Amino acid sequence: MSRVQLALNVDDLDQAITFYSTLFKTEPAKRKPGYANFAIAEPPLKLVLIENPGHGGSLNHLGVEVESSGQVHSEIARLSSAGMFTEEQIATTCCFATQDKVWVTAPDAERWEVYTVLSDSETFGTAPVLASGQVATDEQAMAVCCGPAVEGACCGSTAKAEAVASTQSCC
Repeated sequence: MSRVQLALNVDDLDQAITFYSTLFKTEPAKRKPGYANFAIAEPPLKLVLIENPGHGGSLNHLGVEVESSGQVHSEIARLSSAGMFTEEQIATTCCFATQDKVWVTAPDAERWEVYTVLSDSETFGTAPVLASGQVATDEQAMAVCCGPAVEGACCGSTAKAEAVASTQSCC
C-alpha cells in the first residue's frame, strides 16, 4: 500500500502531537526529540511533524511512501524518462530511518520524495561535517535532512555541509 506523506514544520512538538492525535484518533507511530510521525490508516496518510520554532504552520516537504526499494527504483526510471531531474538517495539515513528515496521538485518549488523505509535508526540522519570541520549536531542534521532546499545543494554533497553551516538546508 502506498500513501501520501505530509511533513509539517511545527513550533511546539508536544502541542502539535496533542492536536493531531485528537484529529486523527491515533498516537504517533514514532516519536524522537524534535520529530514525530503518524501512520494514519484512514485516510491513508503518513504525517510527519518536525519541530522548527519560528516556522510552524509551514510545509516542510511532501512525499509518497511505497512498499519496496524496487518501487523507488521504478519511480527513478519513470521520472528520469519523463525528463524530470531526480536526486537519488539510496540507503540514506533521514528522519530516524534508513531509506531508499528519490526527490523531485515541482514547478513552484515544493519538494516531493518517493521513499521506502528499510530500517529504523536511532539518529535523525547522517551527520554532515560543517565548514568549521565539526560534525553537525542532530538538530543541525535535522535541518539538512528535511528542511527547505538550497539552490545548488544536494543532500550527501559538500554543499550539504555548507548549508548546515549557514543554517540553510536541503531535502
